[in-house]
Amino acid sequence: MSFDDGLASAASAIGTHLETVLADFPDLPVTRAMGYAVAGGKRLRGYLVLEGARLHGVAPERAIWPACAIEAIHAYSLVHDDLPCMDDDDLRRGLPTVHRKWDEATAVLAGDALQTLGFEMVARDACHDDPVVRADLALSLARASGAQGMVLGQALDMAAEQADTPLTLDEITALQAGKTGALICWAAEAGARMARVDLTPLTGYAQRLGLAFQIADDILDVEGDAAQMGKAVGKDADRGKATFVSLLGLDGAKRRAETLVTEACDCLSLYGAEAINLQQAARFVIARRT
Repeated sequence: MSFDDGLASAASAIGTHLETVLADFPDLPVTRAMGYAVAGGKRLRGYLVLEGARLHGVAPERAIWPACAIEAIHAYSLVHDDLPCMDDDDLRRGLPTVHRKWDEATAVLAGDALQTLGFEMVARDACHDDPVVRADLALSLARASGAQGMVLGQALDMAAEQADTPLTLDEITALQAGKTGALICWAAEAGARMARVDLTPLTGYAQRLGLAFQIADDILDVEGDAAQMGKAVGKDADRGKATFVSLLGLDGAKRRAETLVTEACDCLSLYGAEAINLQQAARFVIARRT
């Protein structure tokens, strides 16, 4: 199976599972908004969970739970990120953002509910037989998504917009390690956590992958097509934000992303040919157009 087919297959499996889980919820605007928020997208984070689990012999019917959990957490972050008090975006994946399709209160509640759903899914017995493993997944997910990870990165990003001086390259790298990289790291490590093996190779891979992903996003904000991406582009320049592109230049940012992908793939050498899908995922991150 090609990487594109594997990613599409994983996205389909994740989407179906999320629909099944949400079908048990009351039919209310907030739950409809939850389903709307988790629909579509590449589901790269979920794919990393499934592929890391496969690499360590974890059954797919177990791995689907943390794969859906990370997608729920990611969706919550996008719903809140799009709000007027944050980025004030009207479009996400070519469709109205949740607060535009419903209202701000529904968007806040839908995001809250998706966040808690993520923790519920890794805490379920179906995720793993060992409660210690489930607790580890929940604890590490809390750290990755909260004020030590994604939320910290978002807070630093918002503060930077009000600062008198632009961030340095080291400061942007640290910021994005939280805002973008923390959830990607958790996704890549989840399979190893479930198998109770050393996380080091996947942590090294994921840290570089997360940074390359953000550099690619910065490049797309300059070169991307709004219609193809389904959201506005050029926003960073309009706001005067320091980015990897503004600090490294377009060509320098591309070279840095390529170097990070090479390093990420090298981190997986322990797994040999079994890691080809994760290596292809790293290359996909900087080749994507959305």
